[in-house]
Amino acid sequence: MSSLVKALRPFASCDIGDALVKLGVPLGGYINDLRMFSPHRAGDLDKKTPTMIGEAVTVKMVRADDTESPRPEKHFADANEAGKVMFISQPPSMYSACFGGLMAARAKKLGAAGVVVNGRFRDIEEIQDMGLPLFAREQSILGSNSFTRASEINVPVKARRNAYSRSYLWINPGDLLVGDKDGVVCVSPSLVDQVVQLCQERKEIDEKTLAALAEGMSMGEALAKFRK
Repeated sequence: MSSLVKALRPFASCDIGDALVKLGVPLGGYINDLRMFSPHRAGDLDKKTPTMIGEAVTVKMVRADDTESPRPEKHFADANEAGKVMFISQPPSMYSACFGGLMAARAKKLGAAGVVVNGRFRDIEEIQDMGLPLFAREQSILGSNSFTRASEINVPVKARRNAYSRSYLWINPGDLLVGDKDGVVCVSPSLVDQVVQLCQERKEIDEKTLAALAEGMSMGEALAKFRK
């Protein structure tokens, strides 16, 4: 486990996102509209969900009929690394999946900490049975054959544009990806120390605020006292 992963592990995606907002990162590094599908759906609130965290291994997908873009030397599933999170960027508006059960089996064998599909996937039950953390936008019954293919591995890739921003969030190889039931956030390694400090400060403030609320203090009073 890298020191950066170890430093961020105690904090939830919401804590990290709030810290990144304070640091001026657009939209707090939040990769919008991603949901947790595995180990189980985000709606299963009665179960504990492990946090997915790891350095990013990026995969850029292109349409299958793209003859100009380069091709990787190996299958992208073989590029998974132990303790890291694979981020797969699929072209927008695709009906097909670009990740499924066989690829998940390979990721699991290689010790991947999780997979983020910026697009569609399939074989949800197989992936859930493996216990591989997986976040995605949507599902599909269609495989990637004849629709999409991998082009480049470990290059900067774009997450889709957020409706509230004119710019794209870029995911770079080695960025930290943290995912839980609330969503997925991306952290630049250069900001980890500042994020940890802000998260720790916020955690202490929240603990005092919760204690005050439990004793009957009003929300307005508690916020005014502890979140000045």
